[in-house]
Amino acid sequence: MKQSNNIPFYIGVSIALGIIIGSFFNIKNTGRMYPVSSANSVSSKLNTALKFIENQYVDDVDVAQITDELIADLLDKLDPHSAYASKETQAYNRENMAGNFVGIGVQFVVKKDSVIVVKVIPGGPSLKAGLRAGDRIIMADKDTLFGSGITNDAIVSKLKGIENSQVLVKVYRPGNRKPIDFNITRGKVAIKSVPVSFKISDRLGYIKLVRFAMTSYDEFKHALDQLQAQGIQDLVLDLRGNPGGYMHVADQICDEFLPDGNLIVYTKNKSGRQKNNVATAKGSFEKGRVYVLVDENSASASEIVSGALQDNDRGTIIGRRTFGKGLVQQELDFKDGSAMRLTIARYYTATGRSIQKPYVDKEKYEHEVRSRYLAGELFHKDSIKVVDSLKYTTPKGKVVYGGGGIIPDIFVPLDTINGLNYYELNLINNFVYGYVDKHRNELEDFNESNFITNFKVTKEIKKEFKQYVAPYKFTNQEMLNHLLKENFASNLMDDRIYYQLVNQRDPYILKVKSLQQNQ
Repeated sequence: MKQSNNIPFYIGVSIALGIIIGSFFNIKNTGRMYPVSSANSVSSKLNTALKFIENQYVDDVDVAQITDELIADLLDKLDPHSAYASKETQAYNRENMAGNFVGIGVQFVVKKDSVIVVKVIPGGPSLKAGLRAGDRIIMADKDTLFGSGITNDAIVSKLKGIENSQVLVKVYRPGNRKPIDFNITRGKVAIKSVPVSFKISDRLGYIKLVRFAMTSYDEFKHALDQLQAQGIQDLVLDLRGNPGGYMHVADQICDEFLPDGNLIVYTKNKSGRQKNNVATAKGSFEKGRVYVLVDENSASASEIVSGALQDNDRGTIIGRRTFGKGLVQQELDFKDGSAMRLTIARYYTATGRSIQKPYVDKEKYEHEVRSRYLAGELFHKDSIKVVDSLKYTTPKGKVVYGGGGIIPDIFVPLDTINGLNYYELNLINNFVYGYVDKHRNELEDFNESNFITNFKVTKEIKKEFKQYVAPYKFTNQEMLNHLLKENFASNLMDDRIYYQLVNQRDPYILKVKSLQQNQ
């Protein structure tokens, strides 16, 4: 997807983000409160030391901050996924994994010191109130939201709030002389786990799943039911870049594909106690072919799903070796709103594989995917290192390996030939955004039913683009045309149109179509 000169940078960034996010996944959320105890000598010693510092140290100190740092440092000495979350971080994590937040329901960007609405979320409070893409939000209640120094966090803090509370938003709408006031009642806005689902062909459906949050199974099941009602017989489940989430949600999704009694996954704790998660008879898609798309940033719960379908000979895994996170965290909430997530078990796929990659050297762990790139693994399946002692066999005789991620059945290399680099992608994104903002009225005729067929990257658009990027020149004109149209779709249409366009040239989808023709 990205040009070769920039791929190492991207991989480094995405793996760092994946590890940060992944630290809070494969969660067993008990919701229990764990106040600090002084029941044993270790905790008593620590409490005594902190009390002594608080009462006797020569200068004033923030003991609460010291305690936070101590817990964080302690967890850092364990594995890469045991972690401490401050009150603020924990609140964000809970909101993200709950599948919704309370706000006004807009996507915005800050350009030239202005807050510009990019999209109004369907069904959200702003759509009901009458906001449109292209509106400039200049005030929220009595707070100004423009000028130098305005930050995303400051904007979000003014627009989010308590459910059913009201905020008076003042908007400048291009073409109107005077600002417009909107009294918006804040409400729950969905954070979609399934941004898109649609038919690729009469037989084949597609579902994109981006996280395993509390609402993810319901979203997935709704999408699957709709596709089955439209007559699909086979399914593409896209887990690329999905960092994981709740284990029980992964189990629920696997249960839709696996027959009654099939082992989905099992866990073992430090005492060796084993807990099996087994499919039930409720599955609604136990017969059709399933193609699971994965990459190096598919982690934790994504690996539970892909491992379960692979080990039960139920799905074809397509892509590149997954991240390799086979640890289970339990959440412990403190009374101040902060939390720690501690690794309490390892999980194993149905054949007995642990797919957790080594983490003795944390620095190597954090940069392991970049190392895969440098070793050529993202381009050649033969470069994937396997350990013969970690070889397992599925019921139908397929050989699979443990020790570091799910190795796909069909390999798809990282695309560096047709991609563009970060600088080029930024130029395209910024140009399209500016063009849409200036020509929004002219583009109103396009809608979901006609965009893919009718929208063309015209000579006028290309001429304006060349002027925008001059003196830089794009060598891959065919790819440029694709990306321009896809960016217009992203700015003007919903995600479904964007993904349908991208899928027309996606090597993963092309591989699935090829398999369909030969089966």
